[in-house]
Order: sequence, then structure tokens, then C-alpha cells
Amino acid sequence: MNIFGIGLPEMAVILVLALLIFGPKKLPEIGRSMGKAIRGFQEASKEFENEFKREAKQLEEATKTTKPQPEKSMAAATTDEVIDA
Repeated sequence: MNIFGIGLPEMAVILVLALLIFGPKKLPEIGRSMGKAIRGFQEASKEFENEFKREAKQLEEATKTTKPQPEKSMAAATTDEVIDA
């Protein structure tokens, strides 16, 4: 189990320290608050990702519809076309 780069032994140490600092009565409240904060961050991250994808798709579609026409190269032009130009 590896959450945020923290393994199981590190999580146990953090839990014990939190229990000693805040006490057993405050720990569930702190856990709920942390859970809500993480959930909010995940939702905001997903929303940002969806918005980014939507904008990228719109930009891609806009560039497809306004694609410039390729110009004739001088090598492909005949001598009459070069003189007329």
C-alpha cells in the first residue's frame, strides 16, 4: 500500500503521533476533515482535467476547419505560370 509515496510503516508512525498529539476523541473528526479535503481536491482535479480536455478538443476542431490551402511550389510550376506571375 503506497499513498502519496508513504508506505504502511510510515502511516503507522503518523497515526501513532496523531493519536498522541490530538487524542482519541479528536482523531475521527480530523480524519473526516482530511477525507473531505482530499475528496474536494480530487473533484477539483477531475474538473480541471475535463475542462483542459474540452478546450484542447475545441482548439483542435478549430484548427481543422481553418486549415490553409497548400501553395504551389515553384518546382511544380510550368514556365508559363512563372512568366505570368
